[in-house]
Parts: sequence; C-alpha cells; structure tokens
Amino acid sequence: MDHRKRAEEIVSKMTLAEKMSQMRYDAPPIERLGIPGYNWWNEGLHGVARSGSATSFPQAIGLAATFDPVLIKTIGSAISSEARAKYNGYRRFGNTAIYQGLTYWSPNINIFRDPRWGRGHETYGEDPYLTARIGAAFVEGMQGDDPDYNKVDATLKHLAVHSGPESIRHSFDVHPSKRDLWQTYLFAFDYIIRHSKAAAVMGAYNRLDGVPCNGSTELLEDDLRGRMGFEGYVVSDCGAISDFYNGHNVCPDAPHAAAQAVKAGCDLNCGGSYAHLMAAYEAGLIDEDSITKAVTRLFEARSRLGMFDDGCPYDSIPTDAYDTAENDALAREAAQDSIVLLKNDGILPLSPSKRVAVIGPVADSKLVLLANYNGTPKKTVTLQQGIIDAVSKAGGKTFCARGCDIVGRDIGNWEENPFREALIAAGNSDVVIMTLGLDPTFEGEQGDGYNSQRGGDRADIDIPEIQMALYREIVKLGKPIVFVSVSGSCLNLREADETANAVLQCFYPGQEGGNALADILFGEVSPSGRLPLTFYRSTDDLPDFTDYDMKGRTYRYFDGDVTYPFGYGLSYTKFEYSSLRAEKDGCGLKASLKIKNAGCRDSKEAVTLYLRPDDVSDGAPNVKLVCVGKVFIKAGDTAELTLDIEPDALKYTDEDGNYYFRKGKYTLLAGSCLEKYATASAHIKL
Repeated sequence: MDHRKRAEEIVSKMTLAEKMSQMRYDAPPIERLGIPGYNWWNEGLHGVARSGSATSFPQAIGLAATFDPVLIKTIGSAISSEARAKYNGYRRFGNTAIYQGLTYWSPNINIFRDPRWGRGHETYGEDPYLTARIGAAFVEGMQGDDPDYNKVDATLKHLAVHSGPESIRHSFDVHPSKRDLWQTYLFAFDYIIRHSKAAAVMGAYNRLDGVPCNGSTELLEDDLRGRMGFEGYVVSDCGAISDFYNGHNVCPDAPHAAAQAVKAGCDLNCGGSYAHLMAAYEAGLIDEDSITKAVTRLFEARSRLGMFDDGCPYDSIPTDAYDTAENDALAREAAQDSIVLLKNDGILPLSPSKRVAVIGPVADSKLVLLANYNGTPKKTVTLQQGIIDAVSKAGGKTFCARGCDIVGRDIGNWEENPFREALIAAGNSDVVIMTLGLDPTFEGEQGDGYNSQRGGDRADIDIPEIQMALYREIVKLGKPIVFVSVSGSCLNLREADETANAVLQCFYPGQEGGNALADILFGEVSPSGRLPLTFYRSTDDLPDFTDYDMKGRTYRYFDGDVTYPFGYGLSYTKFEYSSLRAEKDGCGLKASLKIKNAGCRDSKEAVTLYLRPDDVSDGAPNVKLVCVGKVFIKAGDTAELTLDIEPDALKYTDEDGNYYFRKGKYTLLAGSCLEKYATASAHIKL
C-alpha cells in the first residue's frame, strides 16, 4: 500500500488552517473530511503507561541489564499488543484522547553519561552499542513485522545530547566535540534508524552548539534525515518550542519559534506553540509548502497505523488482551534476568526454610517496582512480599521492618521507632536481607519528588545516610547479611561490598519484582543480569555534571578503580570460556568460542565481547562492547558459539565526526570489559 500517496491525497483537501491544526499533538477532528480527532501523546517506556491496567515490565535500565536483545524484542511485542488492545477499545468512541492512541514516545536512548542524572533509569545505560542493540530490539517488537502496517509507532528520544542537569534543561547549551557527538551521543539514533526504521524521533529541550534541538536544521535535516536516512516524523518534547523564547532566548516570540521549528523539520508540537503558525504565515515567516510537507508526514504515519482502513491486521487483537497471565510470566522472566549478583561469599542461594529478616525502606514499596512512565498492573508483588511468600511456602519464618525512611531525620526521632523494630527483627533471624537504596521520587524528571530543587537529579551517588546508619547498626549484630541495592542508577556500594556476605543490584524490576528477587535469592533461578553502567567508588570520581566531554566518563574512558565495572555480574554456576577466535568477515568479524557450564546449575549466561585497542593515543575509547547476546546452558554442557561482530560495532569516529574502520592491533575479550574479569582473549589485527 502506498501510504505516502494516500497522505498526499488527504492533505490536498485541507485548508491551510486545517493543516496547521493537525500539527498539534492534540489534533482536532476535521469533520467535513471524515478525519477523527487524534491525540499523539502515549507513553510506553516499559509497558503501556498512564492508560489504566497494563503489564509493567522492568524499568528501561533493568531491561538493559538483561543484556538480551531477543528477550527485549519479545517484550516490545507484548507491549505493542497491549497498546493495540487498548486502542481497539478506545476507538469505538470515535476519537482517541491522551494515552489512548498508537504513537508511543519511547524508547529513551540517551546515554547515561553521569549517574547523577535523574532520568538515567529511563535509558539503556552508558554504552552506545548496548543502547543501540537493546533499543533496536525494542523498536522492532513495538512496530511489528507486517509489511504494510505498523503495530504502533516507536519514537526515539531525546535528540540530541541530552542527559542533565534537569534543572537547566530548558536553557542549557551543549557543545560536544564532533567525535563525542557521533561516537557516543548519536550512535544509537543512527543505528536504530538504519536497522529498525523507527517511525518517529523526539527532539530534546536543550540547545546543541547554540541552536535549540527542535529548531536545528543541521540536526534534523542534515544529520537526521540526511546522514542517518530517517524517513519518519519529528515531534518536539513537551513545551520545548516555547523554550526558544522563554529559556534559550533565540527567538522574540511564539510565531518566530514555531516557524523556525517547522522549517528545521519538526513536524508535530507537544505544547501550544504551533497555535501561532497562522500568525507566522501572515508575517511571512513560513510558507504553506513547509506546512504541507510536515502534515503529509504525519498523515503518512496515521495511514501506516491503519487508522483509515478496515483491513489492518492488528484490528483483530481483542480489546481485553492486556495485563494477561502470559505477560505476567514474561515480566517475571525479565525481572529475574535484570537482577545482578555483585558479590557472593557462598551464602547464596539461601534456604527459604530459615528465619529471614527483611529490613529496609524500599522492601514493601510499589514505587520501586513501577518506576516512572508506568502503567497500573492489576497485581504487584513487592520485594518483601515475594520473600514472604517463598519463605512461607517452605515452612520458614519472615520478620519484616522498615527500619527508617528513604531520607529523613536521624533514626529514632519519631514516635514510631522503626529502627528498634529492625534491630529486633534482625536479632530474631538466621539471615538478614537488607533492601536499601532509592525510589523514583528520589531520582527522576524535572520536578519529581525529593530532589525537585535539583530538577530530579542527585547531588551524589551515595545511599542516603539514614539508611547507611541503619545498616551499620545491623552489621554490629554479626548476622549474615544479603545486601539488596535498589535503584535505577549507580550507587556507592563500597561499604556493602566490604561488609555484606552478598550484594545484589535490583533495578526497578516491574510488577513481578518480588517474585523474581525471591527466585534469585532462594535459587530457583541462577542470576544472569549484568551492569549496564559503571558503579563508581565515589562522587569525587565524576567530572563536572555539566561537562559533556566524555573524557573520564563511563567504562570506555574512565581509568580509575571502580567498585563494580560495566558488564559485571556473577552467577550460581561457573562458566569457562575457551577457544576464542576471530577472523575478518567483510567489514565485520566472525568470532567463535566455547562456553562450558562447569558448575552444577543450569543457567543463562550473558555473552559479551569487547574490543581493546593496543593504542588509544588518537582518542579512541579504551575498550568498547562489540557483541552482546544471551545463551542458556545446562550444567555440564558446552555451547559452541559463532558470533557475528557487525561492522557498526567496529566503527570509530575521527575528530570531525566521520565514521571509519580504524586499522591497528586489538585484543578481543570475552567475559567482561576488563582483563582481570575476562575469561578468554584473542589478539587480532584490523
């Protein structure tokens, strides 16, 4: 079907005012043409959001921690099926209101360059290639595989170079080097657009080299539609075009801002600025051809979503096909695979028949399950409840205590004394499970929660002192301790690493988080999650938050010691890597290796390959991820794998921002990004 031609025919029948009206996110109906009203705003970061009952999968950072693009594509497909089910129900009302449509403003593929950024947990972590692979899989699952129709539209956000500080995002100007721009900040956009044909892109709030991203011809036309070959539509972040004159002060008023954005290539406005397009036209700031081009792209998208047809195959998805038992099981699997085991002296897995204390302010919180941009699942299992259920089933006993609040006054200063309750619970137990960390009101978007004065960002990477004071008192009891760190970002876990018997990182894990954590703790499942970001030792290790130079940031450029490196994660079994070889295969590499499960437990294993140049004097990263996947290996079995290292993974960027294949000597590492954790290596020449 020629959706472009259909869009041109529809738009040709519109008046100029009608065309302009369709460039608003809340587009009104055009009754004389039989065009229903449509609201473009929908969220689906880790499940259908803000639209009633829906499955809530792990937060995006948790999806990245699975290191499993195949699983993520399955999750994307499950989310889009729920989106279609809801749309098929809503459309009977004759139009769709906010959060009821098919155009989803996800995924967030910005790079989590600094762990203080509040919205970092919405991303896939700090690595451009992991972000590209996980993001591409999510987009493919969301948009479906029908040759004529999109299941939903996925929207890559936020273009570009956007990762805090939140408090100044409406006025901030970013000046990255051309190398950092294309090697780090734009790589995933470029990759996903070329490989997965993302339908839409959302522009960022900030300026890039002095020009607001939603009004930059260089960014939207030259880079996005030109160099990347993007063929879809661009939507502004909400209120971003009004920032042209309210925050960035590059335009005198709304008509000038609207005209600049449209001419630069921003087709759809989330906000009210495009209500001034007629004034811009009458002032000679914009012509009708520019309006027509934008509206045609929007109606091509609506046509490809089947909004004007009776024969779209996705119309057959039942209106009750959401929050299903099948998706509940998928959410549990995803949560299991997202939990990262960071330390284990042999205490894990635990016996559920023991006396177990569950202590900490996030243990019984639904907030830490659902994160932000979330739906409302009909069932949620908190971390505490999952442990209680598993222990009760095995005949053990659970003691629970909040201990303290996430942040607050010194322990013991209020009428209820959860601190003493925690000491009693720990004293009655055989083992203590400490659940400490953050929730999404402590790290989030501008205006969220405790840190609203910082726009949702954090001042440091430390666990709040009130929680650590509680932890230190529990340590004095001499009980075995399993430390469960709960957050969407890096926390300072040095003290836990030194004093706890085991440490796990539980990223906001979705509706099945409690069951998944219990599955890991009590050995029903062997952990297989990996860290999608570096866990630094101290905030002092970080460059200035406003500095977008990649020097000293992320595992690719940081030279200091860390508590836990990117890609790190332990298992309950032992995997032995051997026979790693690689040879050129066109512009890519063909690698082969053997992985033996030498332990006594069946387990998944995240298979990661990294490339380390012998010489990085030209500004190349110290090391970078070049292959990622997941394999299930039964105890005692050996998997013989052939892995394709695609040309995109091998590309480097010169100082002018051009990709090239860099000649030289390299070491290919299997197992982790650092040699002391790598279990196999091979020397190659490119």
